Amino acid sequence: MSSTFTVNLNKPVASVKILTAEDVEHAEKGSELDSAALADSAVRVMQDLEKQKAETVQLYRVLSSLVDKISKFYDELLAGHKEEIAKLSVEIARRVLMQKVQKGDYQIETIVKAALTNAPVRQDVVVHLNPGDLAQLQKLQGCRSGGRRKDDASSILADIKFIADSGIGPAECLVDTPKGVIKSLIDEHLARISEALQKAE
Repeated sequence: MSSTFTVNLNKPVASVKILTAEDVEHAEKGSELDSAALADSAVRVMQDLEKQKAETVQLYRVLSSLVDKISKFYDELLAGHKEEIAKLSVEIARRVLMQKVQKGDYQIETIVKAALTNAPVRQDVVVHLNPGDLAQLQKLQGCRSGGRRKDDASSILADIKFIADSGIGPAECLVDTPKGVIKSLIDEHLARISEALQKAE
């Protein structure tokens, strides 16, 4: 018994063609051609992707090289400016200090005490001072001598011999001990500050 095949269409049929064996063979060849074209197209796409990948890798290498060069240039520039900034800072400090020294706006007693704290011994110590600073220090000690106790904060200066030395600048001193000399000189302090600034990261 033969079965019936039914097709329902929403629109009316415009034309009908019955396929021959030749039509089927031609359709199969077209399908083979389409597969070959798709394969060729896929190969071309893969080649394009490989080419783009190679170009991207090359671009990455160029950019990495540029970043390295810029980083090196930045480090050199920073190092150069760091030295200039340190020098400028020290020069500003020098000018401010010189103005204060010229105006007499400093405490010679404090400067001497600070230098003495670095002295390796306290016996047979001789402190060289600028003649003007020595007069100022003696004046201060004379004002305090009435009723001063041995444990007074100024007692650190009690057994020290002071000498006027015109080779010592204002606001500076030289502490001479049997075990060595301690210099409290403005230029040396500024040189140490400059060194520290240049070494700082």
